[in-house]
Amino acid sequence: MVSITSLWLPIVLSAVIVFVASSIIHMVLPYHRKDISKLAKEDEVMAALRPFSIPPGDYGLPCAQTMDERKKPEFLEKMNKGPVAVMTVLPNGPPAMGASLVLWFVYSIIVGVFAAYITAHALRFGSPYLDVFRFVGCSAFIGYGLALLQDSIWMKRNWGMTLKMVFDALVYGLLTAGVFGWLWPR
Repeated sequence: MVSITSLWLPIVLSAVIVFVASSIIHMVLPYHRKDISKLAKEDEVMAALRPFSIPPGDYGLPCAQTMDERKKPEFLEKMNKGPVAVMTVLPNGPPAMGASLVLWFVYSIIVGVFAAYITAHALRFGSPYLDVFRFVGCSAFIGYGLALLQDSIWMKRNWGMTLKMVFDALVYGLLTAGVFGWLWPR
């Protein structure tokens, strides 16, 4: 069995490469530019919501707190009348990218640690590149991508956006696999 501590270099290097790749995907390549749609009357909707000073968080409209509330005619009327929405309210002002970028890098380290753990228990020192690639790639893809599908299933997030993010996860998984295959202990 390979120890996880012997895999610190591929864990960190794959996180760096995924970080760079995700920056290129989101800042250079055009396919994520229209993931979020603009409301036709954006200014009016923002002006209507502003007086409520909604704190940052996740909200549902309408929102029933219990199963019994969901059965009440008043709630069903609200659902039928609409709009029905799941929304995330962010803090006012430009996005603070620093904290998000640090968290993304930490997340990439965590994915690498779990991919290393699974692969280290499945393979030995000196395992062939393609065996390492297969285990790490699958594990990393699971870590980066499969949970994204839940948002489209349950929160009705646009499937096109979700599938593009799952494609990104495949790229991140393949890059992680390549680094581990290259640096696997011999």
